[in-house]
Amino acid sequence: MSSPARPSLDRTLARARYAAAQGARVAWYMGHYLLARRLSGPFNRPGEPRFEPRAAPGDPGAIRAAFLNLFARDRANIEAGLYPAPSDVGVVEALAALRDSARFFADLPNVDRRRLERAGAEVRATNDRARYPSYYLQNFHYQTGGWLTSESAALYDTQVEVLFGGAADAMRRIALGALARALKGRDQRRVRLIDVGCGNGRFLAQTLAAFPKLNVVGLDLSPAYVAAARARLAPWPQADVVAGQAENVPADEAAFDAAVSVFLFHELPPRVRREVARELARVVKPGGALVIADSLQSGDTPDLDRMLEYFPVGFHEPYYQSYLDEDLVALFADAGFAHVETELAFLTKVLRFTRR
Repeated sequence: MSSPARPSLDRTLARARYAAAQGARVAWYMGHYLLARRLSGPFNRPGEPRFEPRAAPGDPGAIRAAFLNLFARDRANIEAGLYPAPSDVGVVEALAALRDSARFFADLPNVDRRRLERAGAEVRATNDRARYPSYYLQNFHYQTGGWLTSESAALYDTQVEVLFGGAADAMRRIALGALARALKGRDQRRVRLIDVGCGNGRFLAQTLAAFPKLNVVGLDLSPAYVAAARARLAPWPQADVVAGQAENVPADEAAFDAAVSVFLFHELPPRVRREVARELARVVKPGGALVIADSLQSGDTPDLDRMLEYFPVGFHEPYYQSYLDEDLVALFADAGFAHVETELAFLTKVLRFTRR
C-alpha cells in the first residue's frame, strides 16, 4: 500500500523535471536569439527612417508574466492528463540541436541580407508558378527557399523556437489541450483528424504522442515539408501526409471528425482565409471539432501589441497586418462553425469551434 505522501512527491519530482527541461530549452533558444541579434547587421536600410512602433512600449514585467504563465498552463494541462509531458531533452535531442544550431547560424547571413534588402519574393523566379498560388511564393520570415526546399524544412523548427525564445512547442501544446478537451470521451481509434498546413509535422507528432491510435492526415502545399512530415510521423502507420492546397482539400465532404490548423491563417491573404475556412467546414462533420492556433491579434494582450507590430516589419509576413484586425470568430461563424472557447498563450491565440 503506497504512502499518502507518494503522489505529492511524484508530482513534485515531475514538476522539477519539467522546470529543468523547459528551462534548458528556453536558455538554449534565448541564447541563440541574443547571439543572432549581436551577429546580425543593421535592421533599417540606409536612407530610410528608423522603424518606430506606434504602440507604447509594453510593460516588461507583463511580458515576462505572460511568458511564464504559458509554461504554468502547459504544466497544468500535463497534470490534468490532457497530454503527456514533453520528452525532447536528452542526449539524442541535444546532438540534433547542435546540428540544427549550426544550420541556423550558417543561414543567418542570408536572412540578414534579405531583411536589409526587403527581398521576400526570390522563390517566384525559381519555382513552378503554375503549381503554387502566388501568395505562397514568398520568402516568409526571409528564410532561404521560402517553404519550398528541404533546407527550409530542416531549419524551420529552430527558427521558430529562436523567434519565440523557446516557447513555440509549449504554445502548440496549448492547442493540443483544446483538441484533447474536444475529443474527451471519444474512442481515438474511431476519430479521423486532419491538420491543414501541417508543415514538417511537429504538431501532429505531439498529437500522436498524446493520442497514439488517432487516425490523422497532414496536408501541406510544400513537397519538401510533406517529405519531412512523413519521416517524422513514420512511427505511426495510421498517419498519412499529402500535398495539396488548404483552399482545395483533397478529401470528401464530412470526411473528418476534427481538424486543426497551426500558424497558418496569418500567412494567408484575407480572401484565401475565407476560402480555407469554408473548405474546413466542408470536410469536417457536423458536430466535429476545429482548433485554430495562430498569432495573437491587436488588443488581445495590449502589453504585447508592440511585439506584434514589429513582426511584419522585422520578418517578411505580407498578410500579417490584415490578420491582426481579422475577426476570426466571425470568419469561422460565416463558414459554419460555432465558437466554443478562446485561450491566449503568450504570443499565440487558440480558438476551438464546433461544426454546426
